[in-house]
Parts: sequence; C-alpha cells; structure tokens
Amino acid sequence: MHTISYDELADLLGRVHPWALLDVRDAAEYEAGHIPGATALPRREIEFRVRELVPAPGTSIVLCDGADGRADLAARTLGRMGYGSVRSLAGGVAAWAAAGRALAMGVNVPSKAFGERLHVEEKVPEIDPRELAARLARGDSLEILDVRTPEEHRRSCIPGALNVPNGDLVLRGYDLERAGTTVVVHCAGRTRSIVGAATLQRLGVHAACALRNGTMGWRLAGLLLEARPGRPTPRPSAASLAAAERVARRLAVEEGVPSVSVDALLALREVDSQQTLYLFDVRSAEEYAQGHIPGARSVPGGQAVQAADDYVAVKNAAIVFGCDGFARGAMAAYWFRRMGFDGARVLDGGVHAWRQRGLPLETGLPSSVPAEVERARGTVSVVAPADLAGRLAAPQPPLVLDVGTSLQYESRHVPGARWISRGWLELKVGACAGDRRSPLVTTCRTGEHSILAAAALSELGCTDVAALGGGLRAWSAAGLPVEIGMTAPLVERTDIALLGVIKGDREAMRRYLDWELTLAEGGPA
Repeated sequence: MHTISYDELADLLGRVHPWALLDVRDAAEYEAGHIPGATALPRREIEFRVRELVPAPGTSIVLCDGADGRADLAARTLGRMGYGSVRSLAGGVAAWAAAGRALAMGVNVPSKAFGERLHVEEKVPEIDPRELAARLARGDSLEILDVRTPEEHRRSCIPGALNVPNGDLVLRGYDLERAGTTVVVHCAGRTRSIVGAATLQRLGVHAACALRNGTMGWRLAGLLLEARPGRPTPRPSAASLAAAERVARRLAVEEGVPSVSVDALLALREVDSQQTLYLFDVRSAEEYAQGHIPGARSVPGGQAVQAADDYVAVKNAAIVFGCDGFARGAMAAYWFRRMGFDGARVLDGGVHAWRQRGLPLETGLPSSVPAEVERARGTVSVVAPADLAGRLAAPQPPLVLDVGTSLQYESRHVPGARWISRGWLELKVGACAGDRRSPLVTTCRTGEHSILAAAALSELGCTDVAALGGGLRAWSAAGLPVEIGMTAPLVERTDIALLGVIKGDREAMRRYLDWELTLAEGGPA
C-alpha cells in the first residue's frame, strides 16, 4: 500500500488537477474531527457509493483513517474495483492533527458554512417561529413553503406549508412576486431555508424570508408541527415557467455561469479515465425516471447545494447540471459556483436538447445493487431464513453477525445476533470467532452488505461462512421472531453522526443549531 505524508497531502490540497480525499472512518469519528476537504465515505459504504463520488477510476485518491488498518482494507477494495491511483495518509487523521494542522468538525461543513456566511453577508431576512405563529393565528396572508424533499415534507411541516423543494423555487418566482404576499421558506434547520430565501430574493421576490431555525426552531419554541400533510402543491403557471427561463438566462449572464451545449457535453464525456465529469439531473425523481440522459445522477430539489460534499468528492472536476430546459440547472450551477466550485456549469436545453439532438434517454431509476455484490453472490453460500432458524435451534448454533448499521440492528435483528460494523469486520472479528472453522452467518437488513461480509470472511480464511438470503427482510417476511435493542455489539457504536440524527431530542436540536451558527465566523469549521 502506497502512503502519503501529511506534508505531501497539504501540498496536494493546493493543486488544481482533480483529486479526492476520502475519509473511511465511521460517521461519528468523521464528525468529531476530519481533514478540511475530506469527503466522508465509511469503509462499509465504498462499494455502494464510490463510483458516484469518484466516477473516473484514474483519479488520484488519498484515503485517511484512524491509523488502524481500515484505509488498507479500503484500498484493496478500490483496487478490485479498478481504481489504480490510491494512497493512504501515513498515520491517519491523528498524524495530521499532531502536526498542528486544522481539523474540521461536523457534517456537510462546506454547505453549512456557506449558508451561514450567506445569511450574514447578504442579510437574508428571517422570521422568528413565535412571530410566524402569531401571524398565522391572526389569519395574515402568508405563503409558507417547505423546501425539503417530498419524503421529509410528508412526515411533518410547519402548519399549512406547501412542498416546493429548493431547486424548484425558480419556477415559481414570477407567481410569488405577482401574489405580493409574505413568503416564508422553511427546512429542518437553517441551510436550505437560508438558500431558499436568498434564491427568491435574487429572483425579485423581496417579501421572502427564512423561518429561523426551521422545524427545529418551531419545536423548540413549543409549537406543534402539522403531521403527515397531504395537500398537493399547485403547478406553477405557464407564465411563471416562461419567466423562469428568461430570469435564469439573465442571471447566468450577470453572474458568469457558463453553459454547455449537448455537443460540448458529449466531448466532455469522451475524455480519458483520469478526468472527472459529474452530470446531475436536478428535476424531481419522477421526472428523472420518465427519461434522463444516460449516466446522469438524480439529485432533485437542490439537495446537492445543502450537502455538496456528499455528491462531489473530486476537487477541480467538471460539474454539469441539467433539467428539462435551463432554469433549474442554471440555479444549481449558480449556487455551486458561489460555494467555490468553479467547474460548475449548466446544460443548455437539458433533456429536451438531448432528445432534439436525436440521442436516446434512459428511463427508470438505476439499480442500487453494486456489481461487487453480484460478483460476491456467486462465491458465497446463502442460507434461507427457515434453514437458519433450524440451525439456531441446534445444540451448536452458528454465530450470527449483523453487519448492517447499528440503528438497523437496534430496531430489530435475528435473535442472538451480534452487531459489528462491516468497516471493522476483518480487524475485529477475531475477538468473537478466533477459530476460523467455527460456523458463521452474516446478515443485514437487505442481504447486500452481508453477502460482501461473507466473502470477506472467506478471504480471511473462515471455512464455514454463509449469508442470510434476503437479510432481515426475508427473515421477517417468513414470520420468524426478531430481537430489539443493542443487545450484543462487538465494536464501539461510531457509525452514527450525532449532528445528523436528531430524532426529536431537544438538546440534540439545540446542539445542532448552535453548531451551525458557529460556522458563520469560521468557528469549528
């Protein structure tokens, strides 16, 4: 395994050629302190996410861990997947910190910090939750927009809110401006509502403001959310859709947002394997499924803006945003360029231009099962739920290892199963299965991670390994009993990012909002 020193990494951070820094530790470890610019890719997720994060296998990749061997295991996986330029940081994140270099704390820091700076520098107007509640009680004329994803909105929202994901706001600017009412934008916390209100302000909707601290602030004020809203969101008018295209083109000229033609996009796609191109389709998931440019990734509703590092790991890469025309792609590219992604641009004409060029579209959603799972499936034994139940009732039952997330294990698992993060599997399994001839069965929620885990254990020299076919879903569907709770963890539970899992805890909400506010002044960045 080739290594890189922290001084060499510091030099790499300032270079302009494409490269990626991937932190393969668990979420809580990353949140507690990571190298600025590193993308979180826990080792257990590599097969499922790396091809989207690092599309070109020739990209120079640096891996960092806790100096514990996970980077070496990750490099082995990447090598099998065709990535040929992979190094690990000698001494891991601890060596970087010990050299006196700064660490960042938190999750999605680049986007969150940008949102807070935007709030301060552009004085994005906001409204306090109690003031909004009072105005709602008075019956004031208000338009409340929930700019989160439809899935989030369907769980709960500010009373009366309509769901308009951030990326679609540009389509409604004309209608909202003509209505002349106060527009209140909300998300769960701060970033998306700040960016949403700033978007409307930039579009000329000067009565737009952000709900301070979103649904968290609402709940902390002792106010009740509307549960499971079912109202449909009216479509924007034809006039508003036409105005969106005009306004977006004007904004692109004013702000220097470059556009690319279909021919230019085709040329970008023909470069060699060391060049990275991200092609993002920012329409809704439904629109994407009906027909999209082959290879485009669905990132609807402006979500990439509030979690940029979850989508773009390769620095200095080309990023093309597309929609059905120009407006939504242009707004996404505008915000990405504002965040410092100079390679961001918009596909002029989007899928309509692609179709007019006579090129085919793909339909449906891409498979979520990586090729590595399918390859591993042909090399491991699979046990049916009923057969495993019978084996567990025998005098010498196999040891069941649940390699899903700790939250999934806590919610329900095969009785007697022990939890171990797949990221630690090869390094920690010896503590419970020292005899490599002992029978082992791996499981997870869907059966995919457990297939990979069984293959890894076989490579480690374990001779009696099987994966539960279909995972816990198949086990439950067979009517077999489950166990609830963190009953038998084998490793420390570090796969949960505390700032990312609020779960209604008031103190957790306060902690999260306080952390976001520190980012405005470059606080624990």
